[in-house]
Amino acid sequence: MEKIIKLSPERFPPALKEINDPPEALYLEGTLPDKNYTYLTVVGSRRYSRYGQEAAEKLISGLTDYPIAVVSGLAIGLDTIAHRAALAAGLSTIAVPGSGLDRAVLHPPSNRRLADQIIEAGGALLSELEPLAPAGVHTFPRRNRLMAGLAKAVLVVEAGAKSGTLITARLALDYNRDVLAIPGSIFAPTAFGTNQLIRQGATPITASEELLLALGFEPEISPAGKRQTAPLTESEERAVELLTVEPLPRDELIRRLSLAPADANSLLALLEIKGLIKESLGEIYLSA
Repeated sequence: MEKIIKLSPERFPPALKEINDPPEALYLEGTLPDKNYTYLTVVGSRRYSRYGQEAAEKLISGLTDYPIAVVSGLAIGLDTIAHRAALAAGLSTIAVPGSGLDRAVLHPPSNRRLADQIIEAGGALLSELEPLAPAGVHTFPRRNRLMAGLAKAVLVVEAGAKSGTLITARLALDYNRDVLAIPGSIFAPTAFGTNQLIRQGATPITASEELLLALGFEPEISPAGKRQTAPLTESEERAVELLTVEPLPRDELIRRLSLAPADANSLLALLEIKGLIKESLGEIYLSA
């Protein structure tokens, strides 16, 4: 474990100095990105769907080679996925746990190895709590304000109706940060919060290029002028094959896929995010 150092306010990341309730001090392990980096906070539910996981991984993977640092809370669920996706993409990532940074108290204990990997990859752990301070009910809302305050924008991947993730989104608005959200299936309880945020004015994000534009970058387009997409899963290939023959009503397509309705709807939502299908007048088509 690297040495934990105490940062005075003059050494804070600049954006954190702008919020109305900044911390008095911060504890840092590892290395913060240089001042030219843009911070993107990625948050989501502990209980997530396969769609949420794949959408987060796909969007973050598209940020490779840009000076972007992915901030999240080291929590079980989509926070963990965001950190791991950032590491896989070669991006800097910053974890802001709801505890002190000493491994004896680092929360959650199951992510201590992930914390070490973040440090080994040149990232950072950041907390306003003393190194040996344990996590508690009161520490997480305080932690959430740091994640919102650090960022240029907050991306909400999935959130239920009463998800704590929505607290971070509200704080981001209070701090005049951009709030971005991944649209989800109307049938998925994990998408209630994100769809609600979009209704309230959050920017919907369906591709890495849109995410880069929201962060102030000019995304590169493939030579053919089309977005690059990740390889399809077996179920996704099956859906595309069925739609190659003819457009199908959603219920009929789900029946032919032989998947549980929730899984099928998540799969179809992900294919729509990838730009491969579209739905019109009650039928699902392959995109042109």
